[in-house]
Amino acid sequence: MHIALMKEPFERLQQARKEAGFADAADAAEALGIPLPTYFAHENGSRGLSRSGKRYADFFKVSLDWLVGGKGPARPKQARAEPANVVPLVGYVGAGAETHFFGEDGQLDEVNAPDGSSDSTVAVEIRGDSLGTFFDRWLVFYDDVRRPVTTDLINKLCVVGLDDGRILIKKLQKSRTKGHFHLLSQTEPPIFDARIEWAAKVKHLVPR
Repeated sequence: MHIALMKEPFERLQQARKEAGFADAADAAEALGIPLPTYFAHENGSRGLSRSGKRYADFFKVSLDWLVGGKGPARPKQARAEPANVVPLVGYVGAGAETHFFGEDGQLDEVNAPDGSSDSTVAVEIRGDSLGTFFDRWLVFYDDVRRPVTTDLINKLCVVGLDDGRILIKKLQKSRTKGHFHLLSQTEPPIFDARIEWAAKVKHLVPR
């Protein structure tokens, strides 16, 4: 059913969560930092959204008026952005596939934007063989939108921010420990059961 046809707040909450990439309500509750029983009660309609409505609307990127009252569109239409011609080069990937950012302004240079780039797309340069011997001096493009891990990122190469402050480029794999993930690469030992603050899928790998 289309997101605009939901009649009750709890139905709209369910659909907003799915549209945001959370197939499992438990994963959404954990990402939100809300106790599971509380979130489940909101999703099954046994409790009203009340003061939690704004938090859900902000997190799932939907209109509060739509979520709580069914008024207006779920997401207001935005003007179509012109494709970017260049994107900022903000850092480099060194040993251990760790990302290092340049300076206080966060930008050293600009590079040609690949297809599908947006206003949030940035690039980092690979230095050395941290992602494989063939990728020295290649560019990694990703959208710098720092959101919790969603199910569509599992088994994908991602830029990930760990809870210890490191930012790595690794393939994500789900762990048996809830809320943790394994981080894999071809050239480095795996990192097991890592806690990830945010993740963004690598959109392109391009030789410079």
